Amino acid sequence: MSTNNHSATSGASPATSTTKQQAKKNAEPAGSTSSWVITLFGTAVGAGILFLPINAGSFGFIPLLFATIIAFPLVYYSHRTYARIVSAAPEKDHGKDVLELCTQYLGRGGGVIIAILYWIAVFSTVLIYGVSITNAVDSFIVNQLGGPSINRWILATLCVGLMTAGFAFGRKPMLWLAQILVYPLILFLAITSIYLIPRWDISSFLEFDYDGGGFLSVVKGVLLILPVMVFSFSHMAALSQLSVDMQPAHGKNTEKRVSKIEFYTAILLVVFTMVFVWSCVLALGADGMREAHEQNIPVLSYFANVTGTPIMAAIAPMVVVCAIVSSYFGHLLGSEEGTEYLFKTVAPKTAERIPRRNLLIGIYVFAFAATTLVAVFNPSIVTLASLVAGVFVVFLVYLLPVYMFRNLDVYKHVRKDKANYFVLILGLIIMAITIWDLF
Repeated sequence: MSTNNHSATSGASPATSTTKQQAKKNAEPAGSTSSWVITLFGTAVGAGILFLPINAGSFGFIPLLFATIIAFPLVYYSHRTYARIVSAAPEKDHGKDVLELCTQYLGRGGGVIIAILYWIAVFSTVLIYGVSITNAVDSFIVNQLGGPSINRWILATLCVGLMTAGFAFGRKPMLWLAQILVYPLILFLAITSIYLIPRWDISSFLEFDYDGGGFLSVVKGVLLILPVMVFSFSHMAALSQLSVDMQPAHGKNTEKRVSKIEFYTAILLVVFTMVFVWSCVLALGADGMREAHEQNIPVLSYFANVTGTPIMAAIAPMVVVCAIVSSYFGHLLGSEEGTEYLFKTVAPKTAERIPRRNLLIGIYVFAFAATTLVAVFNPSIVTLASLVAGVFVVFLVYLLPVYMFRNLDVYKHVRKDKANYFVLILGLIIMAITIWDLF
């Protein structure tokens, strides 16, 4: 560092100046603050947002109001804490992603366990989108095209097969398409929020029937909203790469830069998403949300079926499909990377002998078969999302970082942050209510 000051005073040769300029260029992050905010925003605002109104609105006014109040701290503090595993790591470990650091700090066994849990969280989301695309296409054929319902084995095989094949044979253009699709999705959801305002029926929503449960029903509703909120707002998959990208340029200040980006992302996410949720819920009311839940379809598909508006009927299904497809591609990529990491960690010698192309083919075949099978059986999307978020995502994002901060000296500089206690307590509550709700 000090040599730079010396050179500045004594003069530098053109070659030295060029070398410095190149080093500075290499140290610059691949993405700017604004581009990373959009990337994180797009990671969270996929198909998950299309199911949040179904869950959040089915419990009445008070739980939804609570969800709105707690949304920002829930999103910001949890994701900032998770990002710190990489962003707050010592400079000697810069360049390593979250799974590599967990393996290094917690040992090979701990790293493998965390990698397995990470893979389950990501691949389970792939399964959710397999169910979603099958139901959305079936709803479109029956309600918008007026055709007969196609045999579920055939429809699931076609929908999941086309998405998986598209990714397998054209991964780069498919991921590019997934990123591009975020912008029209954002625009359409914003327009939908405004479009639904004349349909708001505030009085009926305020008079929500809690089935005679009173205060206990309200508390139950408040708690059951939380797991789906975790799923809908989650963008953990992109935080590790964000931190790695910022490290060369910001060094010791990486954590502050990443936290700033996460702050902007959380504000954008909460404002945009909760406006959409409130608009949907006030337009259809709790009964409409429950009916959409029973049909196991995204909220926009339900709107297309019941509003009777030609524009909504034509555009909404396409937006739903775009949202699901973009999310499917992103999470299939995460599953691919997680599987490769696990394979190389558990069986490094075997991994060296098997060509990467053959490994990827095996991953795609497994993803296609498992996702198609789950789509045929058609489990509740909201229930599955609650399970994935309330157990696996909560463990990785809420509990694991706090454990590492408390027990590893490399994180002692963030150990005493009071937000850690908030994240830990909230994570324990969400995990407990998720497990309780299963039984």
